[in-house]
Parts: sequence; C-alpha cells; structure tokens
Amino acid sequence: MSHELSLDNIVTEFLLNTCQLCPPSRNAVAAALACGKLATTALPVDDDTALIPLITGSVAEFYIEPILLHVGDIDVMYHNNSELAIPRGHPPPTQLPAEFHNYVKVCEITNSHLPGYVYLELHYLLTQCSDDDNYNAKEHDGGQLRSNQYFSAETEIHGPAAVLRRPGKSPLSLDQVPCMRCLMWPSQAADWPTRHRNYNWPDSATLESVVSNGCDVVPVAHRQCRQHEWMGKRQWRLSFSRAEIILINSWTPVQQIVYHMLRYFVKTEKLTDCADNHEAGTLSNYHIKTLMLWASEIKSSNWWTDDINLVRICVQLLHILADWLSYGYCPHYFINSCNLVDNSFILTNIRDQLMSVDETWLSKWFVCNYIQKYLQGNDCPQNISRLFDDVTTTAKLQNGLSALVAWRQNISLAR
Repeated sequence: MSHELSLDNIVTEFLLNTCQLCPPSRNAVAAALACGKLATTALPVDDDTALIPLITGSVAEFYIEPILLHVGDIDVMYHNNSELAIPRGHPPPTQLPAEFHNYVKVCEITNSHLPGYVYLELHYLLTQCSDDDNYNAKEHDGGQLRSNQYFSAETEIHGPAAVLRRPGKSPLSLDQVPCMRCLMWPSQAADWPTRHRNYNWPDSATLESVVSNGCDVVPVAHRQCRQHEWMGKRQWRLSFSRAEIILINSWTPVQQIVYHMLRYFVKTEKLTDCADNHEAGTLSNYHIKTLMLWASEIKSSNWWTDDINLVRICVQLLHILADWLSYGYCPHYFINSCNLVDNSFILTNIRDQLMSVDETWLSKWFVCNYIQKYLQGNDCPQNISRLFDDVTTTAKLQNGLSALVAWRQNISLAR
C-alpha cells in the first residue's frame, strides 16, 4: 500500500512532476516572429535606421512549462538603433555595438522627483568614422524628449505598451514596448551590484552579466504625473527587464515553479489587473516578481530545498507580501529608494486576504482551481478521469494524480 501524503505534499509532488523543462513553444515562436517583423519594419526615414527587438516577460523568463498556461501575453521591447541614453555627466561613447546606426542621437538621463522615473535630454550627436569605426561626438542642445512620441492616438495603450490583438483564436495579445537603450548600469541603481548578500545570490558571474547589459528607459510617466501638462509628456521609467530575464533564468526549477504558482494564484483570485503593469493601484505580476527576487536573495538555498513543500513556501511568501502592504512599502529590487506601492493602492482588503491564507486552505485552493481546471480543459483518458469522480480522501486524490502524472510523462516521452 502506497504511503498516504498530506494534501500540501500531494500538491507539491504533482507540480514538481508536471512542470517540465520548457521545449520550444508556440508562444516562443510567435515572439520570435514578432521580433523578426519589428526588425524588418520600414521606418519613415530614408536611411537604414532599424528597430532592435528583445523578447521579454514570461516567454523569456520561464524555462519550465507548467500544465496550465503561464504566459499572460507576448512581450517584446524594441529600441531604435539611432538613439542611445547615457547617465548624466557620463562622456559620450566612442564605440558602440554593431547593431547601432552610424549616426546616433545620445540623450542624458536625469532624475525626476520620483525614484525610478527620469527625463531624457538630447545632448550629443554621434557620427561614426569611416576609417576606424569609432564615433565622434558633437554637443547638441536638443531639449528634453517627449515620452509619448512613439504612439498614435489610435493605439491601444497599457502602461508603456502598444497592445496588438493577435488574429485567430489565440487569447494572447502582443505587447510591444518601445524603449531607449542604455548600455551602462544606471546610477539610480548604483548600490545594487555591491550591496551585502548573505547567501551569494546572485553570484558574481550573474552580477557581472546583469550589470554589463545595462538597462532601458521606456516612455511612460508615473501614474501621479500623467495628467500634468509637462511631466506627463516627458517622464520616462527605468526598465530592468534585461536584468530580470538573466536573474530569473538563474533560479532553480523549484523557484520557477513557486513563481508560477504565486502568479497563478494572485491572477485567479483577481488580486492583479493587467499583467506586468506594475504602476496600477492593485497587485500585479511585477509585485510577485519583486517578491521572488528579494526572496531569492535573502533566503538560503536550504530554505528552498530542505523538505520541499511548495505550498508552505508560497504561504510564507504571501505573508511577506502582506507585511509589505501593512507597512505600505514594497521595496523595488534594484532601486533602494523606490516604493512600488503608494496611497492609491487598495491595501487593506488584499493584505487581509493574503494573511488569511494558510497551508490547508491553499492546498485545497490548488486542487480546486489548478488541478481540477486542468482536468476540465484537457482530454484525459476515461480510465484516468474516472479516478477523480471520488476524491473524498487524500489517498484517492493521490492515486488519481499519480495516474495522471504517469499518463502525461508517457505522452512527453512519446514526443
């Protein structure tokens, strides 16, 4: 007779066995096609200026493939290869990656009164020399760039993204986010690479990779400033999407599964609004991502691996998030002076809901809202689906899930 597990361990075992390493997916292919289309987009200029795309968001972050959809939309950032941002006071570059145009406008990044939000001022014009490929700089007083310059009045906008509805039956939209590339790590996050870390995460190689990739700035103003006649048109936000992709891909499979579970929970419970819009007044995927990044740094590796119980880990992390909401402070992972919540957030109800979650409740929640949802939406063999007609005991549930996992694994091996 098989050993009967507790419900939280049954959920843990099920998720560990069904979240597989991610094969190339249709979403990844769609994202790659979107990048190709952007890269070949004809711009309204008479030279070879081009858009340089980058796949971001869930498609780029996850290397696991859960049994239920974990991609909210397809996210692609893109920058113009004739534009570049540099920190204020930094000398203009003399060399640039090959992707850049031979004529580049360089903007200086200056702080706004809100951490994480900046202004861009056109300061240099770079021209590439024909003999040695270096760039010569000429000062230019072009004034501050408008942050809404990329969008037409007809474009559907979510935060900084232009949303394109994909044709056909796909529920996923394509979010295209314009940005300006900054090849250097921003001064606003200068403390991040050197701050003390007890558990060596991220390790030195990952830190170096993150910092060397720099950041981007995206054309969107802070929610509090969007109605302001001047700031609403000129504020930009620092984006650490490149850093986040590197960091999240360095997580263990357990950490990636927990990230998936938390995202699925807060979205299903409608604690979030649109995905990855971390400026909205309720919880978003960005708050969950921030929670996971902090947990990866401040928790030891043993916390994630000893006697693995995914439900218990999720409960403890949700309680940390509830504590943040109690204090009205959700610390940005990269910018130590930036708070990801403010007085416009609906804190009390969300905080109380998160604090009420315990392991028993969350285990039952995942059975009803995750496992049962999968069974309802997929064509399981009749002999397996019948096992779930009666799951009044954990032993019966465990038997049914064991059969389901074995069936899925056989399908995977047959591919």
